[in-house]
Amino acid sequence: MTEPSVALATKANMVEALNRGLHEAMAADDRVVVLGEDVAKTGGVFRVTAGLLDRFGEERVVDTPLAEAGIVGTAIGMAVYGLLPVVEIQFDSFVYPGFEQIAVHAARYAWRTKGEVPASIVIRIPYGGGVRMPELHSDSPEALFVHTPGLKVVCPSTPQDARAMIVAAIQDPDPVIFMEPKRIYRAGRQELPDEPALGDGNGTGTKHLSTARRAREGDDLAIFSYGATVPLVLDAAERLSLELGVEALVVDLRTLYPLDVEAITGAAAHCGRALVVHEAPRSAGIGAEVSSLIHERVMLDLEAPVGRVTGYDAPFPQFANEDDYLPSVDRIFAGAKKVLDF
Repeated sequence: MTEPSVALATKANMVEALNRGLHEAMAADDRVVVLGEDVAKTGGVFRVTAGLLDRFGEERVVDTPLAEAGIVGTAIGMAVYGLLPVVEIQFDSFVYPGFEQIAVHAARYAWRTKGEVPASIVIRIPYGGGVRMPELHSDSPEALFVHTPGLKVVCPSTPQDARAMIVAAIQDPDPVIFMEPKRIYRAGRQELPDEPALGDGNGTGTKHLSTARRAREGDDLAIFSYGATVPLVLDAAERLSLELGVEALVVDLRTLYPLDVEAITGAAAHCGRALVVHEAPRSAGIGAEVSSLIHERVMLDLEAPVGRVTGYDAPFPQFANEDDYLPSVDRIFAGAKKVLDF
């Protein structure tokens, strides 16, 4: 049967780019299935899966009960039998009931079976604050997954990367935790290439699952970030240039595990000063790992200790106070000044 055509935007925000990537992956491989709460008839609470049910049908786009452990467990079973499930966790904190299935089963299947039966699943998690949501809708749990051997953890910050990375994640044999920064879901558009982001069996976007991206060039300070804080870092970098004459090199980590060690240490050594920015809590966060890598490998190239601007070691606050919790351009600017010794 010929599938109906779908109009796909060439200039898209992140939601539209993810939607296009899902359309492409599902059209290219009948094994790809999408499941989660409200992903079918509603098209997802953020509309990322809009149109998939009409095009691919209810056997491949499945609304599930409100039971994250069951959703993830079902996806693992699908993967073991050869399907390529893409799970949507509706909000970040909703993943905690499913964490046992992710950490104990999905992350270990390749190890448990000597690589013969990997759990090839993608778990999409809209995450982070800044959208005025109630409790349990604004967490940043990425460090939990980075600390779990067997998982890949990625986080796009642009529509182009989002589209390429979701396709690459689906094609990757390993389980991939796909963190989606919902604060910038609709914050600007980018041109998307006309050709599908598919390529060979490994996907043209595979490099996005292991490499960082230089978002701005500079020589005086290396700033590392990912997700929704990348645009803030870029704004802070422009302010550093205008007010202090400091040119910051901005690195979008893009992949949180495995980290692009060469890109991180190379940028830090080149600039001699480094700052890491993320909205997740400070202790044992991605910033701590990046800082440790830099100090272990290129400490003699540094002119100052690596700085961090992060969220706080506290539960994410109610929306009236979230601006005080999240990194801001002012906080990033002040953190940069401290590392620069201004």
